[in-house]
Amino acid sequence: MVDVVAQNRTAWNRESASGEGEWSQPVDLETIERARRGEVEVILTPNRIVPRNWFGELAGARVLGLASGGGQQVPVLAAAGGQVTSFDNSDEQLARDREVARRDGLSVLFEQGDMMDLSRFDPQSFDLVFNPVSTIFVPDVERVWQEVRRVLKPGGRLLTGVMNPAFYMFDHDAIEAGAEPVVKFQLPFDDTRHLDKQGLDKRIAAQEHLEFSHTLDGLIGGLLRSGFVLRDFYEDDWSDEATPLNKFMKVSFAMLAEAV
Repeated sequence: MVDVVAQNRTAWNRESASGEGEWSQPVDLETIERARRGEVEVILTPNRIVPRNWFGELAGARVLGLASGGGQQVPVLAAAGGQVTSFDNSDEQLARDREVARRDGLSVLFEQGDMMDLSRFDPQSFDLVFNPVSTIFVPDVERVWQEVRRVLKPGGRLLTGVMNPAFYMFDHDAIEAGAEPVVKFQLPFDDTRHLDKQGLDKRIAAQEHLEFSHTLDGLIGGLLRSGFVLRDFYEDDWSDEATPLNKFMKVSFAMLAEAV
């Protein structure tokens, strides 16, 4: 059995500490200053800025940055007036948020843990949960939705980014080695099942992420069954450098859901 939480913590610590990952590059002071003026520029998916009306009133709002470390979104939401808690599995990703908070005099609380377990937080602790693409790193997305619903007050908002499950039908290791995209895997994809023992052992030894595609039933249906209504939705692309699939499909989408 693989400890997915521990493996992905190690992988994100390695990537974040290297300073090379695009999701671990802290925002600059200019971005923070714009947020203080109400110009909130953050992403849930690779490229598209989240519509400002998705947030509602941020000043004084209790915000949970769920798996949102890296120095990018949490500091912006804090600068815009949110009472923000940064919750992430990775020590290093939390450290990036701390760096920006310290640099720019922002008040942020920090918690490390697994997004499938938010039991340290009381029911209805938050007005808004901000969750950029990250549910691909947990095996049970419906547990995440249930936990988020518990900690959100009625009428609270979940903003979440998700990878399109179809992205995982392809062998991305082969694509990165120069092969043309070819459908290979049956969905839902699960690194712990789709990799043979040798491949899984290699992935673990290299301190790489383990990922899960989930189903649309789990991603959207599970959200609705957990006590949310879907208020808005958009798709997003990435870049051809990040994935050749970008030429053929929108690789991710974002959802605005309201707790009922």
